[in-house]
Amino acid sequence: MANYVDGFVVPVPKKKLGQYLRMAKLGGKIWKEHGALEYVECVADDVKPGKLTSFPQAVKLKRDEVVLFSYIVFRSRAARDRINAKVMKDPRMAAMGDIASLPFDAKRMIYGGFRVLVAL
Repeated sequence: MANYVDGFVVPVPKKKLGQYLRMAKLGGKIWKEHGALEYVECVADDVKPGKLTSFPQAVKLKRDEVVLFSYIVFRSRAARDRINAKVMKDPRMAAMGDIASLPFDAKRMIYGGFRVLVAL
């Protein structure tokens, strides 16, 4: 059975990157403890606006923000569903605060679940 991936793209204010990093490290620890195979957070380095679409355009990037691309790998969709349910009940997640206190604009976050098509 192929792995399953949750993918995320978020705009983060540059001045909040430190806060985001702390949140991401804790989040990664929590997901891995509950069974995620891999947890990766990437910050844009060579990401330019496109003519029709691009990462900056997709999240309506502002001048003082940077794009982050993140993904979590699971053994299967069923494992993802089970692990995510446990993560959402983990008290450390609640301690991160509500959606308004996140170090990014969650309304502009893009996310979804993907079946792995090719993995070499």
